[in-house]
Amino acid sequence: MGKRVSLKDDGYCFACGALNPQGLHLSFKKEAEKVTALFVPQKIHQGYAEIIHGGIVTTVLDEAMVKACILNGINAMTAEISVRFRKPLMAGDPCTVEAWIVSQNPRLIEAESLMKDHDGDTVATAKAKLIPYRESQT
Repeated sequence: MGKRVSLKDDGYCFACGALNPQGLHLSFKKEAEKVTALFVPQKIHQGYAEIIHGGIVTTVLDEAMVKACILNGINAMTAEISVRFRKPLMAGDPCTVEAWIVSQNPRLIEAESLMKDHDGDTVATAKAKLIPYRESQT
């Protein structure tokens, strides 16, 4: 039998934790049916010179979809994610990320997210399947 997991926010989430000195410090707000955040990637987030690592872009897109759930009153964990990269995100270039719930039922949530650079061009899109989490699960 696996260890019981609890979804607690202790402020150290790599993506949104205010207390994590190495984190991205994303701050999401709910706007109608979507959640949005601003992200300004730094050189420390790069893969190739000045190009932000795809794993960081994926993290931001994933966090946005989880926050779309949380800000709609649902604790959820990502079960599956697919990302489509459209253009490089450059260090220092501010971008916006938004996410929304596409469909949901008691066992599965489907969400999508989108990242745009400062010119409004799409950097990447993502789709995910998330599992709603109830404390009674093991």
